[in-house]
Amino acid sequence: MASRISITELAQEWLRLDQNPETRKEISTLLETNNNAELEARLRNHIEFGTAGLRASMEAGFSRMNDLTVIQASQGLCLYVLEHVKDAKERGVVIGHDHRHHSNDFARLTAGVFLSKGVKVYAYKDLVHTPMVPFGVKSLNAACGIMITASHNPKKDNGYKVYWGNACQIIPPHDEGIAKMILDNLDPWVWDYKSFENPALIDPTDKLVPAYFDQVEKLCIAKEDNAASDTKFVYTAMHGVGYPFAKQVFERFGFKPLIPTKEQIEPDPEFPTVVFPNPEEGKGALALAFKTADEVGATVVFANDPDADRFTVAEKQDNGEWILFTGNQIGTMFACNALENWRSSGKSDAKVAMLCSTVSSNMLAKVSKTEGIHWEDTLTGFKWIGNRAIDLEKEGYNVIFGYEEAIGFMLGDIVRDKDGVSALGCFAQMTAALYKKGVKISGYLDSLYKKYGYFVSANSYFICYEKETIDRIFNKMRFGASPQNDETGRFSHKPTYPTHIGPHKVTNVRDLTLGYDTSKKDGVPTLPVSPSAQMITFYLENGCVFTLRTSGTEPKIKYYLEVSSSTQQEAELQAKEIEAAMCSQLLEPEVNGLQYRVSA
Repeated sequence: MASRISITELAQEWLRLDQNPETRKEISTLLETNNNAELEARLRNHIEFGTAGLRASMEAGFSRMNDLTVIQASQGLCLYVLEHVKDAKERGVVIGHDHRHHSNDFARLTAGVFLSKGVKVYAYKDLVHTPMVPFGVKSLNAACGIMITASHNPKKDNGYKVYWGNACQIIPPHDEGIAKMILDNLDPWVWDYKSFENPALIDPTDKLVPAYFDQVEKLCIAKEDNAASDTKFVYTAMHGVGYPFAKQVFERFGFKPLIPTKEQIEPDPEFPTVVFPNPEEGKGALALAFKTADEVGATVVFANDPDADRFTVAEKQDNGEWILFTGNQIGTMFACNALENWRSSGKSDAKVAMLCSTVSSNMLAKVSKTEGIHWEDTLTGFKWIGNRAIDLEKEGYNVIFGYEEAIGFMLGDIVRDKDGVSALGCFAQMTAALYKKGVKISGYLDSLYKKYGYFVSANSYFICYEKETIDRIFNKMRFGASPQNDETGRFSHKPTYPTHIGPHKVTNVRDLTLGYDTSKKDGVPTLPVSPSAQMITFYLENGCVFTLRTSGTEPKIKYYLEVSSSTQQEAELQAKEIEAAMCSQLLEPEVNGLQYRVSA
């Protein structure tokens, strides 16, 4: 919306377009009470469509998730797909949804938009975990897919995740093309809550859920041993959709039933027992699962996030302490186990590749170099990992594993996306084999450290809601305290990054926002550049690498720091020291009013 339009006119435009009585009332009340500040926040800007699709809090307004903005997004996506995908009407769209407030309505409204243009619609009418949408796109050769979910975000949020016809999340330039098409088609064509009752709509659940598990079951290589295992596994769905899928993968792998954390097993959009429904947030998020495990005498806890595309694991040690493994640690164990299974399969002469995001551990690179297999890193997000995996397949590689440190894991080629359910089955299988040999998970990880070196990470985030503050922080890293702009608003000189972080010399810097890499002769980085997101990586003389970046879906400045050494103690000491220096020197939390992460 143009800035010259008054806030009253914007509110009237909302009321003209919106057909939901509840959200109409929200805006009407704000108008009546002259709450212009809140109206500005909600109406002045349109919710931004990017490679992550949409994600925002659920309330009235053009910048929020609600019936109107979901319909508008669906209209833009529908027209873009019809224009750019051959036979899109016949190939159709796959739609899924989780259990969050309004997810069912958003899925129905989305289906109604596509049906109104004669597009074939496959919609899972019941709850599914997110990987069922890309699996559906791949299995049905659909033109695109949409999952209504906000993953592990707080309960007030919802989202709209888009998959392209290759069954991967969209990457540029599709995001920009879809965003433009949305803004060109803001008047609703249809407002159909009853689309799931339309006889033209197809529910693929009965066909595709068994087909999905048939594929996942192929990752099972030791069903008899799994069935004989006495290992007890406690599971939490984090109030999400995962339990029926987790239960079935355990059955397919031959295990005795999972032991559920009863307080968190049923889908509940209120997420009553956790501040953040994210198992990555720390031991607090898994407190009830630990309590259940202690009660039943289990030493292993598994968790999925609410839409079950992420997975994590914790293990009770002999001293009674619970260790919650990081995404990097789980990823390294998965990678080494996948490689071992691949070689045992008799296919070790084939070209094998593994992938991880650029903010994930360098340990996978070390493993791959040592073992003589192909490895690459990508930009953050499985949209990049999945699309690169497809490209490598075309080059003759078998991409047996990919991961990102945010507890996302891709086992095999069932979906080129993270999948917490296939990860659950495979990690349980690995754990059972270790326990049979009398080896704990932590012991297996330590054996990998001894072989490849100790890699210690310090990953966390600060919360910041002001874009201006975030831009100022990152631009100070690039240009010092007083960056100079030319008349066009662009910076008028080359960046002058810090030469030291604490006592440690900076050897090179890669800035994927500006598109600048000091290690390259031409200054051009090999990874794609994204001017709309902040991301800078620093390489230190002692081998430490750390990245600072903004989140595409949350108001966070995230950082990922890693140090490797021949001993764990030395690596941990260096990581702690450099983390403190990085935060105080580059982020200046007190000066910039940053809020450190809150434990779940």
